[in-house]
Amino acid sequence: MPLPAPLAGRGSEPVTPTVALTIAGSDSGGGAGMQADLKTFAAHGVFGTAAVTAVTAQNTMSVTGVVVIEPAFVVAQVEAVLADLRPAAVKTGMLAVGATVAAIAELAGRGGLANLVVDPVLVSSTGHRLMDDEGLDAYRTLLLPRAAVATPNLREAAMLTGRSLADLGSVDAMVAAAEELRALGTETVVVKGGHLAQALGGDPADASTPSPDVVVGPGGVVVLDGVRVVTGNDHGTGCSLSAAITANLALGMATLDAVRAAKEYVHRGLLGGARWRLGGGHGPIDHFGWSSPRDGAP
Repeated sequence: MPLPAPLAGRGSEPVTPTVALTIAGSDSGGGAGMQADLKTFAAHGVFGTAAVTAVTAQNTMSVTGVVVIEPAFVVAQVEAVLADLRPAAVKTGMLAVGATVAAIAELAGRGGLANLVVDPVLVSSTGHRLMDDEGLDAYRTLLLPRAAVATPNLREAAMLTGRSLADLGSVDAMVAAAEELRALGTETVVVKGGHLAQALGGDPADASTPSPDVVVGPGGVVVLDGVRVVTGNDHGTGCSLSAAITANLALGMATLDAVRAAKEYVHRGLLGGARWRLGGGHGPIDHFGWSSPRDGAP
């Protein structure tokens, strides 16, 4: 496989990679969380560092246990990375408890978290809530105002704006939610449309169901249309999208370009991993382009 573009074609010239940091939970199944973030960073030629917020026991079928890391130790991990490796961009994933959300917001308020991308992991893909009311409020009042980019899915956008999932069943409604979240202080909000089928009461396995992402930022509203990839191997798509945005920002891309490129990256990953048989549940995407759509993926 060719080297990622940032490290390719340099001959004998010494290259020091750009650094990015993920603050997220560990997925023992390797498809989401910190593991997906680090794979995504590597696929973009970015050196990944990590601060672990929670350790999960999970596979493609289910989560069987979670151990939350003490918020003070999460901060210690982040500060250790910042003091030595100086990441050019930072993302948050699963923060697990409100105290950790508040602690990371305080670090961001000191100006130490460059190009901060907040993926507000509030609810599982099956609708199970992953954050208490304290954490939800901390996102709204403390962390989102510090973010360069926020990437809620439809369920998370609904929770953050006090709506129901059914309320977000149109692009106009997604735009309204994104604008409300941007008013909290986030520079750019990306409301992801992967759950639009559920919001419309439709079948997510219907390839004709649209999958738009709405981007609201300083330049106004941009709708990024997408073709739905019908596959059960979609575990970690949200983590991978926010990590790809983070990597692109670290490499110097403008925000909208970073989001566009990240969406294309995840789409390729879904196509590449669509027919994999890793585990008996929701498998991962193809982070490294190991499978080509030309080789039989739908």
